[in-house]
Amino acid sequence: MTNLLHINASARGDLSQSRALARTFIDGLLARDPELTVDTLDLFEANLPEFGTHAAEAKLALFTGKEQTPEQVAAWERARAVFDRFAAADLYVVNIPIWNASVPYVFKQWVDIVTQPGWAFAFDSQSGYSGLLTDKRAVTVYTSGVHRPGVPVEFGSDFATPFVADWLNFVGIKDTAEIRFAPTVLTEDAAAGFASAQERARELAAGY
Repeated sequence: MTNLLHINASARGDLSQSRALARTFIDGLLARDPELTVDTLDLFEANLPEFGTHAAEAKLALFTGKEQTPEQVAAWERARAVFDRFAAADLYVVNIPIWNASVPYVFKQWVDIVTQPGWAFAFDSQSGYSGLLTDKRAVTVYTSGVHRPGVPVEFGSDFATPFVADWLNFVGIKDTAEIRFAPTVLTEDAAAGFASAQERARELAAGY
């Protein structure tokens, strides 16, 4: 049985186009595999724990082999609960609206919580970093209002896509695919563009 974690990084609820495209893909999978389990993580509703002073000190203690204080242990356990939900999945579907050329802040917060040594990655002084989340797949969905690949910088930049791609590779997720609807605003026929992105989602689901 495949466990799917849908990570919704949009704050727009039912009005979110990136979320709708993610659901199109997931619905396509469910039509083929009704036993697929889907866990939806709405980041803006998740009340994620802060990764602040105690958590950062807990991480440093781990790196240096020091004992964690009770406050550090508690912060580390809160982070671990978020990671365990992440690690339990076999397939990730992540929908991300591009904000100010990057990812929404709550997605970066989530990434910083789950990307920990011994959990998501390992480090060797000779070979460097290696991802620990192997044999998993990910589908990323991006939307942006004005920017699209190939436009001049006057129409915006996209630091979100390379950041997410690099992070997935860093934690060991190599099998990835992408769905994109851009631009959502600066286009003559937004409905046609969205329909095309939906078709891409359905075709991708059919091949999974």
